[in-house]
Amino acid sequence: MHPKGYKMNLANFVKEKRKAVKLTQSELAEKAGVGLRFIREMEQGKETLRLDKVNQVLQLFGYEVGAVPKTFEQDS
Repeated sequence: MHPKGYKMNLANFVKEKRKAVKLTQSELAEKAGVGLRFIREMEQGKETLRLDKVNQVLQLFGYEVGAVPKTFEQDS
C-alpha cells in the first residue's frame, strides 16, 4: 500500500506488477515480446526507452503510457 498522493515511477511500477504475478524478468520479456536487456533497463529506470516496447510490457498488466500532470517539488 502506498501513501495517498504517491506517484510510482515506471521502473517501480513494472517491477511491482511483475513480482505480483510471480514472473521473472526473463519470463516477462518473453511474454511481452521484448528482450531481457530491455526489461532490466526498464526496471533500473533507464531514461531513454522505446515507447512502443514500453507499451508492449505495460499491455500485459492492462496499462499503457499516458500523459500525466507534472508536479513541481519545492526546494527545502
